[in-house]
Amino acid sequence: MKTEQQSLSFLYFIFFSFMICLIILFLGYILGGKSSFRNPPDPFESGIVSLGSARLNLPIKFSLIAILFVIFDIEVLYLYIWALCVREVGWIGFLEVSSFILILLMTLFYLIKEKVFEWVLSE
Repeated sequence: MKTEQQSLSFLYFIFFSFMICLIILFLGYILGGKSSFRNPPDPFESGIVSLGSARLNLPIKFSLIAILFVIFDIEVLYLYIWALCVREVGWIGFLEVSSFILILLMTLFYLIKEKVFEWVLSE
């Protein structure tokens, strides 16, 4: 009986959450400001109309280094979690983490060999 009541409460929660979201979106559509410009005016900063485009063409290596940073940063979190429970996992955990670090080092050496970290912006 209790699980049926909990399931029904959960369904009510989901239903009313969606209803609140729909009401807020509808009110924003109705009450929100409308633009009457066919071509919107140029944006300006501190009363000065901007010149040129804000879109920059960044090289793909910039994004690659950012992605590699995030990946290696997340892998360091795994090592931190292992360090918290090092006594509980014993020698098996130590061997698994050692192989994990070895794979990380092999990946890092491969990236260095492929000269991923050496890049020059060419105009």
